Parts: sequence; C-alpha cells; structure tokens
Amino acid sequence: MIILSANDITKAYGTDVILKDISFHINAGDRVGLIGLNGAGKTTLLNILAGELDADSGNVFVSNDTVIGYLRQNDDFTSENTVIEEIDGIFTELHRMEREMPALSQQIAEATASGNKSQQEIDSMLHRYDQMQEDYDRAGGYTYKGEIRGVLSSMAFAEDTYNKKISMLSGGERTRLALCCLLLKKPDILILDEPTNHLDIGTLKWLEQYLRGYRGTIIIVSHDRYFLDQSVNRIFEISNHKLRVYEGNYSEYAVKRKEIRENEIRTYQKQQTEIARQEEMIRRMKERGTEKLAKRAASREKRLEHIERLEMPESEKGRMKLHFKENFKSGNDVILAEGLSKSFGYGPERKELFRNVDLDIKRGERICIVGPNGVGKTTLLKILLDQIEPDSGRIKIGYNVAFAYYDQGQRLLNSANTVLEELKESYRLYTDTEMRSLLGRFLFRNEDVFLNVGSLSGGEKARLSLIKIMLSGANVLVLDEPTNHLDIDSKEVFEEALLDFPGTVIVVSHDRYFLNRIPTRILELENDGIHEFLGTYDYYVEKKQQIESGKKYLNEMAGASKAQEAAENTGSAEERRRKKEQEAADRRKKREIENLENRIAELEAAIEDFEAQMCLEENLSDHVKLAKINEECQNARDELAEVYDKWVEIQE
Repeated sequence: MIILSANDITKAYGTDVILKDISFHINAGDRVGLIGLNGAGKTTLLNILAGELDADSGNVFVSNDTVIGYLRQNDDFTSENTVIEEIDGIFTELHRMEREMPALSQQIAEATASGNKSQQEIDSMLHRYDQMQEDYDRAGGYTYKGEIRGVLSSMAFAEDTYNKKISMLSGGERTRLALCCLLLKKPDILILDEPTNHLDIGTLKWLEQYLRGYRGTIIIVSHDRYFLDQSVNRIFEISNHKLRVYEGNYSEYAVKRKEIRENEIRTYQKQQTEIARQEEMIRRMKERGTEKLAKRAASREKRLEHIERLEMPESEKGRMKLHFKENFKSGNDVILAEGLSKSFGYGPERKELFRNVDLDIKRGERICIVGPNGVGKTTLLKILLDQIEPDSGRIKIGYNVAFAYYDQGQRLLNSANTVLEELKESYRLYTDTEMRSLLGRFLFRNEDVFLNVGSLSGGEKARLSLIKIMLSGANVLVLDEPTNHLDIDSKEVFEEALLDFPGTVIVVSHDRYFLNRIPTRILELENDGIHEFLGTYDYYVEKKQQIESGKKYLNEMAGASKAQEAAENTGSAEERRRKKEQEAADRRKKREIENLENRIAELEAAIEDFEAQMCLEENLSDHVKLAKINEECQNARDELAEVYDKWVEIQE
C-alpha cells in the first residue's frame, strides 16, 4: 500500500534550482535511504515531505491519519525542561488517563453507594471507565515506563542524567535526546536526517536493531554507508536536481549505479559515433556535386533528423581531489607511550577516563581508535599531540615526526577569515592564483573563496581542514572523526588518499565502512587501557565476540573450580561456617521465591475470578457490588505489580 507519494516536485531558491520534476512513491513498511552530495537537496526534500516547506510546483500525497515524525540535523528544543521532563511530555495523554481512571472509579463507587445518580448515568460512567482502560492498554500504558528507560539507556543516558537541564546538554546529547523522543512517539513515517551523528558504535548497533524491528515506514538521510547497508531496502539518489530509485541497500546500489552509469556513457558514445559517421557521409556526398548523391544525402539528413538523440549523461558534480604527501620521512618508531592515565574534576566529582594505556606505533601504520563516547578518545589524541598533560605515564615521540591534526569540532579554523584568508594565513608562499586553484580542487569555486569560514557548512569546513592538512606535508596524520561531515563521494576520495599516503595515520572514528577499509590495526580504548586487534572492523567484531564467549566460559570454569575447591576444604571450620551460611541464605532465598511465586499465582487467580464476577448478569445490575468487585480487582492488580517487582529484584 502506498503511504506517501510525490509528483513532479520542483524547488528553487532564486535562480538556483535544487529539485526538478521529482516523482516517486513509498510503500508502507519501506526503509528508504536518501543519499546525494552535500547541497544536492536532501534536507530540502525532507522538509517538503514533512510539510515544513512548500514546493514551487508539484504535490505530495500522504495517506489519511498518517503521523510523520521528523528528526532534524539540529534539534528544536526551546524549553528549560530536564531530560526526563521532556520525555514525560510525550506521554501527557497517558498521564491524564492515569489521573482520571482512579478518580472515575471513585465517582462510580460514590454514586452507587449514595444513589444520587440514575442507573443510566452509572452505566454511562462504567462504559467510559472500561473504554478508558482499553485506550490506556492500547496506548502502551502498562509498558511505556519500561520503554522509556530502555531507550534512554540505549542512547547512553544514565539515570543520573535524567534531571539534567536540556540547556546543559552537549550537542551530541541533545541530538540523542531528540532521537529518543522521536522513537518513543512511534510515528507512522519516521524521517531521520543524519541520525548517526554523535553516536558511538554500540549505540549505532542498537539503533540498527531497533529500526529493523520498527513497524512503520522509515526515510533516512545518511552518509554512513555501513548503517545504510544494515537499515534500508531502497535507495533514493538525488543528483543534478533529479531523483533515481534503486532497490536494495547501499552496497547493492553502488554496484547498480556503476553499471547504469557505464551503460549510459557507452550508449551515448555509440550514438554520437554513429551520428558523426552519418554526418561525415552526408558531407562527402554533398561535396561530389552529383544529383544522385545529393538526393541520397538529403534522404540521410531526414533520417538523421528523426533519430531520438540521447542526452549526454549529466556529469557528476566535481569530486574533490585530495593527495596527502610527506615532506620528509619519520623514523621507524613514531610514538611510544607507557602507563598513560587521565582524569578530570576534583574530590567526589573526579571522573577517571582511562588508565594503563600503552602504545607502540610504527611508521606507515594506519591506527584506528574506537571506544564508547566519553571514554576519552579525543583526550588521548591531545595527550599524544602534547596539548594536554597526562596524570601519569610517559610518551616518547620518534625522530623526525611531524604531526597534522584534524579537530572534529573545527575549532582550529578562524571563523572570522574568508576561505582564501584562512589558507593564506597558514601558507603565505602560495600566490592567490595558486591558492584559488587548490581551493577549486576542493570544490570552492569562483566567489566561494570569499565566503566567511563561520558561514560554511560542516562539510565545507571539513574540506577546508583537509586542504590545510594536505598542504602541511606532515608525516603523521592525527584525525578525530574526519568523515563526520563528508558526503559519500568525499569519503571515498578521502579513503583513497589515506590508503595512498606513505606516512602514519592515527584516527578516531565510528564510521564502520571506513573502519573496514583503512586500519592495519584497531585499538579499543576502555577505562582499563588499550586492547589491540589486527585488521579491520569486521575482524575486530569477530574477535570481540570470541573474547566475550571465552570470558563467559572462563567465568563458568572459575565458578566450577571454586565450588570444587570449597568442597575439598570442608575440613576447615571457617569454610564449613561460610558454607552453612551460604546454604542457609540460598534456602531463605529459595523459600522467599517460592512464597512470592505462590502469591503471584493466588493474585492472578483472584484477578481472573474478579473479572469473571464482573461479567455475571446478576452483578451487572448491582452497581454497588460491581464497584466493590472492581476496587478489589484493582487492589489485587496493584499488589501483583508489587510482588512481581520483588520477585524480579530477588532473582537478580
């Protein structure tokens, strides 16, 4: 069933055409990945689909009663709510029912007891109460609190952050909170604009799994190729103001796109060759000057005029041209670090990021550092660059090492400069012509070079930073989330440049597609140090799973070994005492569990009996008795919930 369709959508800003005659349809349950170069019009199209922007021409049709949820790149939080208050605001209707149901139940009981209401009025109140209970259940009233905690936990919001003001959250935390709010609303169409920004690998995996089980329709704009592979079944590509639909995930799209592109070029070139051949024959016939050849030339001209000429395949927007070079080689030993640790804060607020970090990095290696958000990956890079002092440990930098640093926050750029001034400030030996030629290679053309750095998009700032690194001639590139703001084409160019670079690369990244191409080693940073994995991301995941399985096995073996050791040492009075205490505790726990389970069975039977009594014909006419049974049933439900909580708690 088609849930959304677009017909001949066109949008322009002045003379700058963004989208032209775009048409497509989306079926219920589709997972659509919307891709294209930065500036191609992806966000513009999302705004049109979400009803937040009008197209210049064309129409968007959405099925009746369809709810659209839209995650923008920049959140629109304006309140001074805390995290949990913002989440609770989603469930105002459930909170209203939670207030009204007990109040209505009390009214029914009082009306029945006092006799000041007619039978018809009481029946109406009972019907309204039953309907409210059904609505509450249907809206997830008995499960939403658990869902809130589950989603917040998966998005890295610990309980101690629930009362944190939104104004105090970082940009990444605000993005994750906006995503939490949207997922909990469960709209029919989920529109996500770059949802993977600021998510670590663990959270990305959870989001992929969540989206795979999502019952609605999903439209995702993302430059994360691995995420698209895991999450979508259709690709919509915007290129040169047009939209083309591909079935399958990103990897399947990449293969099909290459085949289609090559076929279009071959077909066009073949037709152009044939046209040129026919035109040459016509020219020669005319040169002969005979009447017979002139007629044949005219006949060929007519046939040539009626040929349906193919349009030249529209050239792709220029790709940036990037090549890293080193002005001189470093020594074989690049960085040696031992026992690094770092904490922030004082007293009880002091937070340890990591400890016991050892590194031994050699020339020519491509090292990728991974780990959860907040573990200190950026801090570690700054320690290696001597921008931050470690609390303990030592670092030895090798011979002839020259660093270049890519800062994910782009704080190394001067927002007051123009693009041209930013380059000239660092590299004064180049002429303006040479500078503009270099900037053209990175898609800063014509008047773009006079734009203020502060007005540039994230992708433009990323390209400007990469120019400066390329010109530095450094032999060690230290890169903090360098692919965050690059479109897919730019990522591919960047990856090829890193693979061709003869120097050393140290990079922090959550881009799993990137991690499957670039590293010779993956280093996982955790609180207790660095764990090393040779190879790329898929190998890292495989080894992690093996390690986790091994740990589980060792823990089981250790438990068995301890039990055997305890049995062998029963001669010890102390051991016998501890064993008896443990056995007594186990017996008490077992008895308590049995008692709770018996009580659960009793309450469930009682609730079932109460519900059966409420359906009996003689009770339906006795509203006093019916209200009393309903109250007893509700009390049993409340007690059952408490007993279940105790049962779960004692099992842990």
